[in-house]
Amino acid sequence: MSPLLRIEGLTKRFGGLLAVDDACLQVEAGSITGLIGPNGAGKTTLFTMIAGFAEPTQGEVFYKGERITELPTHVRTMRGIARTFQIVQPFAGLTVRENIAVGAHLRHRARADALAKAEEVAVQVGLEPLLDRPAHALTVAGRKRLELARALATEPQLLLLDEVLAGLNPSEIRDMIPVVRGIRDSGVTILIVEHVMQAVMSLCDTVYVLAEGRMIAAGPPADVARNQRVIEAYLGQGAAARLRDGAAHA
Repeated sequence: MSPLLRIEGLTKRFGGLLAVDDACLQVEAGSITGLIGPNGAGKTTLFTMIAGFAEPTQGEVFYKGERITELPTHVRTMRGIARTFQIVQPFAGLTVRENIAVGAHLRHRARADALAKAEEVAVQVGLEPLLDRPAHALTVAGRKRLELARALATEPQLLLLDEVLAGLNPSEIRDMIPVVRGIRDSGVTILIVEHVMQAVMSLCDTVYVLAEGRMIAAGPPADVARNQRVIEAYLGQGAAARLRDGAAHA
């Protein structure tokens, strides 16, 4: 069986800057796959090409075995690919319920149906008590959950999460991890960009490492944490040792 998502030789140039260089990656259906690497490595650029917000300079994107490299974003979304963004920008003048319903309208034309879907998704991400609160009144953690909910409301089969844990404190991160795992358990495949390595180790089945635009490693999280190239390019010896110790005691 072919993977749900496969990218081959994906490259992106911005003038003289080579942001992503011949990247290859695959995401198996039902998995949580991680994409890690230092700031400026090209992770978000890779996401934008997978989601259709930017065209690759070269390379191909395959989804469900079909080539989608030139398909526009809205068509990919209709086919079941959704993404979140690092910078969360809800519709501040709308309630939480109405914000989520914006995503739900992709598949539910009637307002009542979209609002019902919004409530269902809010329960899934832990926003049910805040459904009628204005979006501008949410905390950072609440806005992160709202961003996640709006993407989920489009009813994706593949969800691209771009640093959904960024800006959260340790307690909020602990609370969010089971939410992400629950989304996977509900049948949504996840590709996640993240810097919170303990979460990556806990959540991911496979991890890819991008550094200076190139994939330098891939494999189970524990193996990646032992990879010398990854340690030198991203983790550092101390962080790698802590991750290995954590995995050993998990």
